[in-house]
Amino acid sequence: MTSNFIGVAGLPRAGSTLLCQLLAQHPDLHCEGNSSPLCNALLSLRRTISDDSFFLSQLDTSFDASYEHLKTAMQGFLRGWYKDCGKQGVVDKNRAWLHCVEMLLQLAPEAKLVVCVRELGQVYGSIEAQHQRTILLDFVDHLADYDRMGRADMLFAKDRTIGAPLSSLHALLDLPGEVQKKLYFVRFEDLMARPVECMSHLYAWLGLSPWQIQPDKLAVGIQESDSHYRMKYTHRQYAAISAPKQHAIPPRIQAQIESAYSWFYEMYYPQTAASSRT
Repeated sequence: MTSNFIGVAGLPRAGSTLLCQLLAQHPDLHCEGNSSPLCNALLSLRRTISDDSFFLSQLDTSFDASYEHLKTAMQGFLRGWYKDCGKQGVVDKNRAWLHCVEMLLQLAPEAKLVVCVRELGQVYGSIEAQHQRTILLDFVDHLADYDRMGRADMLFAKDRTIGAPLSSLHALLDLPGEVQKKLYFVRFEDLMARPVECMSHLYAWLGLSPWQIQPDKLAVGIQESDSHYRMKYTHRQYAAISAPKQHAIPPRIQAQIESAYSWFYEMYYPQTAASSRT
């Protein structure tokens, strides 16, 4: 039985761990919950084969057959990762799916992508709050020596923790309409406030049978490695949903975020965008 592929991607600190925990509650889904290396492996395979002289020479003489070999091999790798899971759908979490959704759809045309978003000031605030709790440890990319504004600038850089997925999120606007139909956006704030309603709607969009979660009785899955990220980006699962406290963001940093990413607020948080213009 071939399972439908469901990718989970989006911004950091935007609820992807919780979302996978909730998706795993549905009896027709296989969801391991932790971040998967599958997307990275496929990207590595594409880079490797694109530099292989034997393969490139075959493209000169038999392009169609050689390209089909590559496609079926990559499809086999994708399908084989969760072979015979026996469920209607498999869920794979990796923020890189957001960057290569078109490649994913070439390999699995039925695939869908669930994208987690959150108000950007609170994304930064969540990371900064965790850093203050672990301030004697540096980040993997050595951000601890920066001041708060400098750290925010670095986190939002295009190749960094917030900036990279944010750039991929912005690039979704350029995708064809048929591809955009494969995307479902979940706002962290909505998931916290109305988890039953949000998940019921998401299950229906995924083509699954109705299923109602119990927000105060959740199964806790495998704990993802946090030491890998120097404890700066925790992935804790809880037995019940409890909305986190709002992080107090320095006004100068909040204003800079809203100004630099006005497109994000206009798309996902229009009330905040309207308030900023006022």
